[in-house]
Amino acid sequence: MKMRFWIGALILLVCFSAGPIEAQEKFRFPIGESSKTLSYGPLWVAAKMGFFDKEGLDVPIVTMRGSPLTIQALTADSIYVANATVDTLISAYEKGASDLTMIGGLINGLGLSMIGGKQYKTYADLRGTTIGTQTLTSGTGFALRLVLKAHGMEYPRDYKLLNIGGAADRYQALNSGQISSTPVGVPLDLVAKQQGYNIIGYFADDEPNFQFNVYIVKKTWAEKNRPLVLRFMRAMVSTMRWMNDNRDAACAYLSKEMVISLEHCRYASDYNWKSKIWDRNADLNVEGVRTLIKITAEQGILKEPLPPPSKYIDQSYVKQAWAELAKK
Repeated sequence: MKMRFWIGALILLVCFSAGPIEAQEKFRFPIGESSKTLSYGPLWVAAKMGFFDKEGLDVPIVTMRGSPLTIQALTADSIYVANATVDTLISAYEKGASDLTMIGGLINGLGLSMIGGKQYKTYADLRGTTIGTQTLTSGTGFALRLVLKAHGMEYPRDYKLLNIGGAADRYQALNSGQISSTPVGVPLDLVAKQQGYNIIGYFADDEPNFQFNVYIVKKTWAEKNRPLVLRFMRAMVSTMRWMNDNRDAACAYLSKEMVISLEHCRYASDYNWKSKIWDRNADLNVEGVRTLIKITAEQGILKEPLPPPSKYIDQSYVKQAWAELAKK
């Protein structure tokens, strides 16, 4: 009888403790990003639709003010992965943060369009005008000057730039005539068109190789915690594949999370896949990284001969994630 009692007690103990043990196995894995917009949507799909859960990760997404702050949080070990721009990574690396590396791509191109006031319909119309921008010295600011250069315009010879800030402020400046045009992210171009503004062009048409935002880790930490980083990358690869294959279901969620219409979500999603802004395998665009190396060199941060993209990239994590998912 005593033996049966203890066996029964042991079974009850195992049954009642099974739930807490599983809950304890979920590892807290905070990540940082700089803009809760549709282009960053895969992060929220992974967090809210079970892809991180499936890998046993509890992933708080911390929205910060810009890539520099996100990188700072990573170097301070406040987060484990930073979603930041490539130019910010290169700049930080060359200033001493050489423990950083990019392991995959979130936004692999320029999901931006140039919106013009009602009298501005072509890039040629912008010559001699003031153009609104969100930043002058990084990210979209670099991209803006690159695209205008492709249309024969050099800064500051052929146009002026006015650093205004967010999309709402730039729309107001456009409406008041303070600026002739401004870049906006898809699907805000569709909103602008519906309000009577002109879509002058899409950045990706002029610069298809521009790696915008990547997953960044500290190399020493990632090497010591490789199984955790692989779980994160498997989750992101699975998320990207699911979003590509289930676009309506993805937008049914994202339209609510990002507070945009279903129409605008579908429009932007289709554009991101068509223009390779999103990569189905969460990989990055190596040639796009090379473009950012050249741009960073123009700022005086790098010297000739320019380093290869491999200096800042470690694709072993995403490639191992592919291999492991193929076995499942």
